[in-house]
Amino acid sequence: MKKNRILATALAATSVLGLSACVTDPNTGEQKISRTAIGSILGGTAGYLLGDVIGGSTARIIGAGIGGSAGAVIGKQFDDQIKELDEMTEGTGVDVTEIGDGEAILVNLPDGVTFAVDSSTITPAFQGTLDVIANSLIKYPNSLIDVYGFTDSTGSDSYNLSLSQRRAIAVADYLAARGVARARMATQGYGEDPRYFKASNDTPEGRAQNRRVEIKITPISEQDVAQAQGG
Repeated sequence: MKKNRILATALAATSVLGLSACVTDPNTGEQKISRTAIGSILGGTAGYLLGDVIGGSTARIIGAGIGGSAGAVIGKQFDDQIKELDEMTEGTGVDVTEIGDGEAILVNLPDGVTFAVDSSTITPAFQGTLDVIANSLIKYPNSLIDVYGFTDSTGSDSYNLSLSQRRAIAVADYLAARGVARARMATQGYGEDPRYFKASNDTPEGRAQNRRVEIKITPISEQDVAQAQGG
């Protein structure tokens, strides 16, 4: 499984916490950092990942008509989806990772191949990769999808915020055009918010990591649906 910088940072930081901060994956036997441990280490830095979905889940679950899945089904579907996404995007530059303790899947879309410089138009060469992601979202419909946009620190704050928002919307609109229910998706641009930089902006390589769009896929359970409906 590919690893992103957020989880790598968490692993390094939690090494001082010992095994009490770890949980064991029942499928692989692999130890990983629990959601609680990651949250205590990263705090606000990963808040947009470990927190609730954009705008809260209640209205979005009802609006999207999501049915939810039983707990055991969620675990199986989560494992299948992340494995399939990881395999199908191999070699494209896309990074697929697990967020928290099976809470969500994060799909990181690299700036250099997703968009041209200073553009919110998806490059034709990358559309096939987004088609694969769209097919996965259609295959596993019981989830909410957040699309986040980020930039580096080059340029003005207001321009970068607008660019990040337009890029997030462009990805969501593309997925919707391929059949993903738009009601499942919400977008948020963070611009050059320093809390969410993945690397230093002092180097071209670091700035490239900071320019990105991320798709967060949050599974919805039958219990989540019942709560949203007031049951």
